[in-house]
Amino acid sequence: MPVNSGIFTILEQSGLISDPESKAAFELVNRERISVISAVIRVKPELTTIQILMVLSKFYGIPVLDIDAYNLEFMPKNLLPVDFIIEHKVIPLFSRNKRLKLGVIDPTQKEIFADIAFKTGLAIDLILLEEKQLQQVINQNSTNYFKTINLDEDALQGVEFADTFPDSDMVNSGDDDQPIVKFVHKMIFDAVQVGASDIHFEPYEKVYRVRYRIDGVLSEVTTPPVALKEKIAARIKVVSKLDISEKRVPQDGRLRLALSQNQIIDFRVSTLPTSYGEKIVLRILDRSAASLGIEALGFEPEQKRVIMDTISRPYGMALVTGPTGSGKTVTLYTCLNLLNDASKNISTAEDPIEIPIGGINQVAINEKTGLTFGVALRAFLRQDPDVIMVGEIRDLDTAEMAIKAAQTGHLVLSTLHTNNAPAALTRLVSMGVPTYNVGDAILTIIAQRLVRKLCPNCKRHGKFDKETLIMAGFSEELVNSGWQPYVAVGCYLCHNTGYKGRIGVFEVMAISDELKRLILTGATSVELADQARKEGVLNLRQSGLEKVRQGVTSLSEVEANTNE
Repeated sequence: MPVNSGIFTILEQSGLISDPESKAAFELVNRERISVISAVIRVKPELTTIQILMVLSKFYGIPVLDIDAYNLEFMPKNLLPVDFIIEHKVIPLFSRNKRLKLGVIDPTQKEIFADIAFKTGLAIDLILLEEKQLQQVINQNSTNYFKTINLDEDALQGVEFADTFPDSDMVNSGDDDQPIVKFVHKMIFDAVQVGASDIHFEPYEKVYRVRYRIDGVLSEVTTPPVALKEKIAARIKVVSKLDISEKRVPQDGRLRLALSQNQIIDFRVSTLPTSYGEKIVLRILDRSAASLGIEALGFEPEQKRVIMDTISRPYGMALVTGPTGSGKTVTLYTCLNLLNDASKNISTAEDPIEIPIGGINQVAINEKTGLTFGVALRAFLRQDPDVIMVGEIRDLDTAEMAIKAAQTGHLVLSTLHTNNAPAALTRLVSMGVPTYNVGDAILTIIAQRLVRKLCPNCKRHGKFDKETLIMAGFSEELVNSGWQPYVAVGCYLCHNTGYKGRIGVFEVMAISDELKRLILTGATSVELADQARKEGVLNLRQSGLEKVRQGVTSLSEVEANTNE
């Protein structure tokens, strides 16, 4: 039962335990798989359960219940398996209007609570109980109230799913009353509700698990029986218009979820044959992300000024770099939205089209039919474009065509997979693009990463020594002022992670005359980076540290996502 160490920080700040006692209790929890309260009492026996419960109750906003005063007749029967209740020490207390009051001894078990929510189809409200009382209820009532239930097809009949898929592509398969259909639809719908970016359906030898990626972190939400893996895969392939009979090669498709007439969410679907079945990943493509506005992305004022100046130019190229999942597409779409008006002819070549935008001519690349990025670019240039967006520069042909377009009166936006902005320049040269073309065509390069934002409800100032902060990159003046960065703690609003949402950190490098000169002389990425620093360009680490200084994210999050 591994927990977020932030709960021990809460107990430290309350004065109940010291720092050494906190560390000892944390080690006990993760080594012996016992509850937080049991671990704290073991390292400090003079404490009572109720003392600890009251501190946790106040911090998490969760009420404490004396089970002796509760009428057990209200407890819902047959809702959770007895072995599940015994293992995780939770009991269902009361259910009404799609909400379940759940008695718990440890409010940090977010994965367990999420699993219960998905298994029951109910929203969970936590109530803190004393461990002895909870154990007594389990011992006395397991045969009367808790039955052993397996999540087979019959159990899935109890999973209710509202009609959130009115689109004909989603529901007209003739088997909407089947449990598997309801289960798959529920997984997709709930992923959207909790703000996930990806859903992973993963078969293994003895387990089949479903995981969501939320704020960049994967977490398991449920484990349906392995026997259902083929039916689940088949259902997803049906609504994605993929070949159900083909299980030997990867396939790509799309599906759509209509939450309302005004909110439509698209999914990119990818299947992959593995040793134990087909792994399926659904990437959630929320159209609203493309219209967030440049202010919401996380650019510093000077970075925003450079970008706005770049996209106001009549010609030239702007590149966005970074690894998969770093938010490059959202940055490009945000720029396109700023440029999108009736006076401009805008065309994009994408693989695939992630977010449809009205007023923009979007072309889906299909290499099987010969429609490559290079072919699309050549066609664009014959149709008098003002702005061209190339989803990715993958090869010399695409790079040369994009450079040519940027040099002949068009504004070109594209992406490149490099670790930082200076490396993008040397990457183009290594692909075979002449240095004089690189220096002449490129206006600005944006490197980016996504970091998790601290939960505003529970973030707390940390305790770092001056040497640590100075080595991290903060100025001596700031450190000597007594400033301390915030750290992640965890609360009910952020599901005990300490983080809620993500924001970008950026390196925005405009190509100056001196940088052009260095490019022409064949300078390395290190030499280019040194010059950029002299010109005041913040690298990714420096940009991240600025977010830490502002209290937006934590130092550990920046260090984990930047390597400058």
